[in-house]
Amino acid sequence: MESPEMTRFVDVSAYLPDGRRTPGRLGPGQLTTVPLEVVSVGPTELVLPEVTVRDERGVPLLDPNETQLLSEPSQGGGPRVTADEDFQARVFGLTNTAVNAQRMLRTMAELLGQPLPHLLIRIGMHESPRRWRGGHYRVAARSYDPPEFGDAQVTGEIHLGGGDGQIPDPDGGEPYFGAPSHNLAIVYHEIGHHVCRHTADFRLNQLRPPTEQTNKKVAVDEGTCDILTAIMLDRPDIYGWHRATTPEWERRRRGLHPRWTMARFEGGSFDPHFDGTIWASGCWTARESVAAAGYDRARFDRMLLQGLHLSGALPEDGRSEEERTKLALKQRRYVSTLLEALLAADPELTDPVLAGMAAHGIHPGASNVALREAALAAKLAS
Repeated sequence: MESPEMTRFVDVSAYLPDGRRTPGRLGPGQLTTVPLEVVSVGPTELVLPEVTVRDERGVPLLDPNETQLLSEPSQGGGPRVTADEDFQARVFGLTNTAVNAQRMLRTMAELLGQPLPHLLIRIGMHESPRRWRGGHYRVAARSYDPPEFGDAQVTGEIHLGGGDGQIPDPDGGEPYFGAPSHNLAIVYHEIGHHVCRHTADFRLNQLRPPTEQTNKKVAVDEGTCDILTAIMLDRPDIYGWHRATTPEWERRRRGLHPRWTMARFEGGSFDPHFDGTIWASGCWTARESVAAAGYDRARFDRMLLQGLHLSGALPEDGRSEEERTKLALKQRRYVSTLLEALLAADPELTDPVLAGMAAHGIHPGASNVALREAALAAKLAS
């Protein structure tokens, strides 16, 4: 038996979700000092039991001997602040990402009943030829878009850009630099892909050679990452801080609003993030329906994680392996397939979950196209 890693606690700075459950003027979070459990501290990285967070821009940020790594967010850093303030913002991005990654991975492990593979998060990626304010999840693959320099870890890793642009302050104050490592919604969403890869495995990477996996995402994958983000933030307007200037009725806002139903499902080459919002919105409504029926919301959260795990199993029948794989890949695109797995995970919640999903045109036993046609017909008849 392997001996457990020796850990220690270091006080660090981070944002934590403010817990607001209604749309409104949102900020990056509540600035807090957090005792972070670490295995080791290096000049540019924090190694935790669940995750390694590393700044890839080549500037030493941390003193491994310190017991406190407190820093100021400095409005995200960037070109509008002093060099010292930008340095502070980079330190904060490292500790903020580490705190929230550990928080989410521990929450997911508790809901699943087992830990996920160790995750690597790399900050400051894709800074050339232009700056980047986004994030993505990568597994080892033959090709990458955008291109990567070197292969990603077989078990998966997250890349966060160094930041770009400014997030306006709704009250007219100083804008905030768009640094992904300061943005809880981006961090949680990308960790959601790690959860999906090692549970539902929507692209069946478990059957591909370890270094020939695919990074392409389907709508139900993106939507699951959004509902996991909403659970961690405890609010449906998950991107309401950095997209505050985007009207709530626009799909680019990606708020989990009741208006998003299968009648708006596009499929095909359409942006899977937008189609995924329908599934995420259905999950949020179902979660609220579970609470209205007298259950704890955490009961739905556990149902979701257990359902993801159940849906990752391959069908066992008389078909050949090739036929079973083709069928499984097709069915993994259906929101109804994942819904059925959720219901199997906790049958007692069937009625409130089905009621919540039905409000979005999501029902068991149908393809995405069939659900869209039924939702459109219902819309025309109303």
